Amino acid sequence: MTDSAQKISAGGTNFQPVLKCLAVKKYYGAVKAVDGVDLEVLKGECFGLLGPNGAGKTTLVEMLEGLTKPDRGRVEVLGYQWGSGDDRAFRERISVQLQETQLADKLTVAETIRLFRSFYHRGHSVDEVIAKTGLGEKRTERVMKLSGGTKQKLALACALVSDPELLFLDEPTTGLDPQARNHIWEIVEEFKSRQGTILLTTHYMEEAARLCDRVAIMDRGKILALDRPASLVEKWVGKEVIEFSAEEAVDGESLKKLPGVKDAEQRNGLFILKAYRADQALPALIAEMEKKRIKLTRLTSRPATLEDVFMTLTGGKLKNE
Repeated sequence: MTDSAQKISAGGTNFQPVLKCLAVKKYYGAVKAVDGVDLEVLKGECFGLLGPNGAGKTTLVEMLEGLTKPDRGRVEVLGYQWGSGDDRAFRERISVQLQETQLADKLTVAETIRLFRSFYHRGHSVDEVIAKTGLGEKRTERVMKLSGGTKQKLALACALVSDPELLFLDEPTTGLDPQARNHIWEIVEEFKSRQGTILLTTHYMEEAARLCDRVAIMDRGKILALDRPASLVEKWVGKEVIEFSAEEAVDGESLKKLPGVKDAEQRNGLFILKAYRADQALPALIAEMEKKRIKLTRLTSRPATLEDVFMTLTGGKLKNE
């Protein structure tokens, strides 16, 4: 059992692997989409997979969903290996919500959920799912007239109607306003509260920090870091981030030696201090600037976040060059 898995088990989530990858590789010519990934997702946890576009997230998830076969390595989902038995029967135990789900425009909300329910031998009733997802007022509305947020809720309802053990969520709140995003989060949290397991891909760091027990940050086909969000923040960034700009050049190496500072870098014209102790780092920075007679033009301090970890590990890019 890994240290992170032990922490999850101690926190209340059962140490029972639901998803397992062992040395998984998938190459497309010279492109190493997934390059030797080892991964375990535990029963009852929400596991986040983060990374820039082109990092290999989609390819990895497609292998877990049984849509793509790995070139090398082993993939297990709920103890099952794709192609080793009746894949169709096994798919009854999992469900997927895509970033964009194309639903029939002229069907109503209730008719759409009823259609998806007909694909499975067991599951929730249409009324149960409508109640769980807060779609009661929209049950007779046609899909073509729904807002983006309501369409995403409906897509999630269609994914939940089979009462899956494992739910794959691919960017479930992309493009939604804060209210609609919060509604989706509440539905996901309710599913998790019933010991449902979730694999979530997202570009919203706030979403990952709120929903995920653990997250893995992936780039260029490899897992760069994996742990609880708070643990990743403390390990890679510290507790506070101090950002400043100055009228003159500042020696970055001298900033790293300031009391309370873990690391320092310059990005987009700003100097960024990653600090364990802002109460030490801030006075030391101001004293250093006064000593060198450098005038600060901007100075802010804030708590470190998962987004800072993402920026540190991937260089802040959203797309590989």
